Amino acid sequence: MSTIVVGIDGSPGSRAALEFALQEARARDADVKAVTAWRIPPAAYQSGMIPFPIEPADYEDPARAMLEQTLASLNGALAGVEVTPIVREGQAADVLTAEAQGADLLVVGSRGLGGFRGLLLGSVSQQCAHYASCPVAIVPAPAEET
Repeated sequence: MSTIVVGIDGSPGSRAALEFALQEARARDADVKAVTAWRIPPAAYQSGMIPFPIEPADYEDPARAMLEQTLASLNGALAGVEVTPIVREGQAADVLTAEAQGADLLVVGSRGLGGFRGLLLGSVSQQCAHYASCPVAIVPAPAEET
């Protein structure tokens, strides 16, 4: 069975990527791995003189909830496709390229939640295009986002 990996970060671009991945999965009779990456931001460790405990669940749980909500919001669009939700700690491009090892296709949105809105291609999609071991589909942002 073929596998398609798609990156989900909660942005409109990642939703477009997921919809594209589902269409491709139907055409290829493939399974989909919907992947979300999370990490503890470096600023969390810079709390000043008195350190406070950092709980990974405070970052992982919202990522998992976002992925579940994104998948649930597609209503019937998931019908007929086996979708495996995956939540991993790490930099998004690293997690996606690792999950795409042995996959037939990696799908990402052209722009995610990063802060540089004027760029045509986001850093994660660019890194995936350079480092993935399988073909990469970069789905353009929805019209209202450009």
